Amino acid sequence: MTMLFAFLIGLFAGLRSLTSPAAVAWAVHLGWIKLARPLSLIGSLPALVILSLLAVTELILDKLPNTPSRTAPPGLIARIVTGGLTGACVSVGGGQSALVGTLLGMIGGVVGCFAGYQIRARLVRFLRQPDFNVALIEDLVAIGGSLFIVSRF
Repeated sequence: MTMLFAFLIGLFAGLRSLTSPAAVAWAVHLGWIKLARPLSLIGSLPALVILSLLAVTELILDKLPNTPSRTAPPGLIARIVTGGLTGACVSVGGGQSALVGTLLGMIGGVVGCFAGYQIRARLVRFLRQPDFNVALIEDLVAIGGSLFIVSRF
């Protein structure tokens, strides 16, 4: 189950690159996930504050019309990196390999990035809703999914 969670936390990072790291930071800070150094540093107070502020900022910036596509290199790379980091944290927290968790998280980040983009675009057309409305649903999925994963430990 831990390996599935490593993939899924990466998938949620693919939707919103900073939501999963913020959720993992909170989980480590609150003691839900037990990690040793250096991974435990994600739960430090400075990391928690920075990641939380960045996640909220990303949620806001995502709604702006001039925000670059998540599939462009900077956004995709961010999702791969944060997917790998959070995948490693979840994997180690579940007593599994950091390397395997990193790889699964990175794969999840890529899948979440491209699948999230396609699903969002199709939902906008199918539901005949503004992108903003569908983006809010995507936010809820990323936040809720990330919190679900980190609360399983």
